[in-house]
Amino acid sequence: MTKYRCTICGYTYDPAAGDPDGGIKPGTPFEDIPDSWACPVCGATKDLFVKA
Repeated sequence: MTKYRCTICGYTYDPAAGDPDGGIKPGTPFEDIPDSWACPVCGATKDLFVKA
């Protein structure tokens, strides 16, 4: 699965790890994350992420 990087702070979303604190289970592809999700580090919106 493809990782995505936040263009604001550099946080990398790894689908294998998910974002349990943000309600995203491990194994969740970036494309399946709700649009309301935000970067857990800086709060950037999903549209500010690019493929890593």
